[in-house]
Amino acid sequence: MIPARFAPVLFGFLLSGLMSFVVSGIATWRAAGLPEGFLGVWMGAWLSSWLVAFPTVLVVAPVVRRIVARVTFQPPAEDR
Repeated sequence: MIPARFAPVLFGFLLSGLMSFVVSGIATWRAAGLPEGFLGVWMGAWLSSWLVAFPTVLVVAPVVRRIVARVTFQPPAEDR
């Protein structure tokens, strides 16, 4: 088991991995079609995408959390 204090990093690692996997697959397919060796091209695109996505998520997530906190509100307890 991983200690709970690492949850934000693990969340960013998994989220960036899955999102970059899907997005790079779609982008590779749109750019190259389905040629011979598509899987290898996709995996190369995914790895380079993930190497950018993971640190980006770690930096951007706190900023996004602050933006979300500013544009949302918590209703009073009696309204919930």
